Formats: sequence, C-alpha cells, structure tokens
Amino acid sequence: MKRRDFSATLLGAGLAASATITPSQVLAQGKPITEADYKRVDPPVPTLPPGKVEVIEFFWYGCPHCFAFEPLLEAWTKKLPADVQFHRIPVAFSAAFAIHQRIFYTLETLGKLDTLHAKVFSAIHTDHQRLDKEDEVAAFMAKNGVDKAKFAEVFNSFSVNTRVKQASRLADAYKIDGVPTLAIGGRYTTSGTQAGSPERALLTADQLIQQTRKGG
Repeated sequence: MKRRDFSATLLGAGLAASATITPSQVLAQGKPITEADYKRVDPPVPTLPPGKVEVIEFFWYGCPHCFAFEPLLEAWTKKLPADVQFHRIPVAFSAAFAIHQRIFYTLETLGKLDTLHAKVFSAIHTDHQRLDKEDEVAAFMAKNGVDKAKFAEVFNSFSVNTRVKQASRLADAYKIDGVPTLAIGGRYTTSGTQAGSPERALLTADQLIQQTRKGG
C-alpha cells in the first residue's frame, strides 16, 4: 500500500490471503532476481548490531496487504540464518494512524507482542474493528488479558512516545513510501510492488542478505 493510498483506505478493509505458491516455486518458475526487484538506499542507513544483517519489515496494522503478507513473512522469518536479525517497524503515513504505532510498542513493552500481534491484525481485518481510539484499544487489550491500568500507563508513556518518533525517523531515512516493505542491511529495500509479488520480494530479500554479507 502506497503512502498516497492511506487517506482513501478504510480500516478493516479485507484482502484475500495470498496464493499458496511458495517463494521456491516462484524462483523455479520465474526469472532471476535483478536490480529491478529492489532499490538501493542512498545514503545507507546505519544498522545494529555489528556482525549481523538487519532485516526490517515496515508495516501498518491497517494495511490489508500487510495482513495478507503476514503468513508468508512468518514462515520466512523462521528459516532465517543466525546472523540475520529481523524486526518490525510500524509506520503511519497519516497522523490519524499513529495510534497503531503506539499499539505495537505498547505490546512490545508489555511482552505481549508474540501473542497479540496477529490478533491486532485479525481484529482489524477479520472482525472489522477500527482500533483507532484509545478506549477501543483498551477494550481490546482487556479482552486479551492485559490489565487496563497497566495498558494506559504504557500506552501514554514517554518511552512509547519516543519509540514512535524513532520509528517515523527510521521510515523517513529509508524513504519508505509504501507498506509492506522489507529493508535489508541498511542498503536495500524491496516489496511485493517492487519485485512483482510478495513471494518474489522474499526471494529478493534472501539474495540481498547474501549481498550484504559480502559487503555488496
């Protein structure tokens, strides 16, 4: 989903799951990965920690394409080598959707991200909840076992505010104009739009991880 499409997109818009074709099948059927499948980041973005290849998924909870991408991404991340560090960065191309960044960092701070990340996506895209107001988010959290008082404390904390600002600065540094987008090693980005399909984007990311290891 491109930046320009955010204002026209209603939260809760559904999208059918991606086809069941796997990335390996895409490689067998398609053409080799080329520079047309990704972009170089100029200037490169510093990454941490040393000795690791950092891979970031830039996403938005309200994006139907991000929701559809999740199963493929989850399967892919489970097979990443030990020298690859993967994490997610929530973005909001509109201030109205910054609340979704706050949801992500609140869950991470509370140690609930692994159990509730997928449930936030499902609440929005399957149950058609907007989750764009604090009281609605608090109700969702309570329903899923999070203490309301603790949620409010973290959700409105200085730490979460800071991390939201850092996420936005990082998205700007990578020149992210659509989601989901994968950033590799501070040097490259790829996406289903750029590569032609979500599966091919993951194949492209695999190749870019190898290039980054070699200093390319």
